Amino acid sequence: MYLRYFLPVYLLVYILTAFVWRSYLVWKHTGINPVTFKGSDNAHDFVGRVFKLVFVLVVLVIFVYSFLPFAYLYTSPIQWLERTWLRSIGVLLLLLSLVWTAVAQSQMGEAWRIGIDTENRTPLVQKGVFLISRNPIFLGMMTTLLGFFLTIPTALTLLAFVLGVVSIGVQVRLEEEYLVQVHPEAYRDYRQRVRRWL
Repeated sequence: MYLRYFLPVYLLVYILTAFVWRSYLVWKHTGINPVTFKGSDNAHDFVGRVFKLVFVLVVLVIFVYSFLPFAYLYTSPIQWLERTWLRSIGVLLLLLSLVWTAVAQSQMGEAWRIGIDTENRTPLVQKGVFLISRNPIFLGMMTTLLGFFLTIPTALTLLAFVLGVVSIGVQVRLEEEYLVQVHPEAYRDYRQRVRRWL
């Protein structure tokens, strides 16, 4: 029962922490809008649209689960995964991923962006959690999606998780190509020392 209250509060805190607050800080310190997705038809902007779909799916399921429990069956629950211990693991993953993501974003500082910023060159961040993962924020996002799926195992949260993992995989590879162009030697060295995920 506590999940009906926890999940919407968590989602709000996650959005404020991982997107709104960090975007505001980058904009305030640099004058640059950190959101780089536009409306073009290239791979980068297509991934941005998939991210939006994933976000809508997660918000929809949490809203239905928390505020319209009579409609929860329409999200196609996966009942054999509705176990207390799995939900507890899901909640733990949600909490850990929030802290991990916030720390990674803080360590990126003014270099943090949503997408690839081809107009403003940023430094290659190689400190903190970036010493053990080249993509700690994306790793945190995938862990968040897994946490949502384990907490509310439905066809829609499974779809959000799969779409999220695939689109993050594409985005990471697009960013790697860009970083090789912008920081050729430094990024090649970094890539040899630090794994993509962990």
